[in-house]
Amino acid sequence: MSEAPDRDLVDRIVEEWLRERPDLDHATLGTVARLLRIAEILNAELVRRLERLELSIGWFEVLAALRRSGAPYQLTPTELLSSVLRTSGAMTSRLDGMEHAGLITRVQNPGDRRSVLVELTQRGRTLADRAITVHVANERALIEALSGDEQEEFGQLLARLLRSLEPLATPRRPRD
Repeated sequence: MSEAPDRDLVDRIVEEWLRERPDLDHATLGTVARLLRIAEILNAELVRRLERLELSIGWFEVLAALRRSGAPYQLTPTELLSSVLRTSGAMTSRLDGMEHAGLITRVQNPGDRRSVLVELTQRGRTLADRAITVHVANERALIEALSGDEQEEFGQLLARLLRSLEPLATPRRPRD
């Protein structure tokens, strides 16, 4: 069933709840449902577009975290885990695959002989630079329905909401 151009699936869901449960806060229901649906669509589309570069979202996040850390593009596995957006119980196997592909290396941490540093190789840096350029262009295309001013305002509102919700996030427990 296709929705009218000025309506979305959430409009229909909210109307159904309004009919069945007029006592509910329908504005909140609609807002949160839209945020969840938008996140789902954006994530799926960004994953699909990264696959064109033969990158999983997990590999992309590791490359991006190392690249934005600045020269010498090294982080401990714990720092790496805390600088990606998604939690991962599979960071070690992800790093194994990336090392096998020549995108990263693991080097002894000179500051702590008990740990290693994950380091971006030149091949990894080249791919990270290419991927982030494509990724930002993809993100721009996905939110072009909003003007620049609307994007700025929406971003500020989302940042405020996120700051209020961050304390609810489950702490990440590194596994490597």
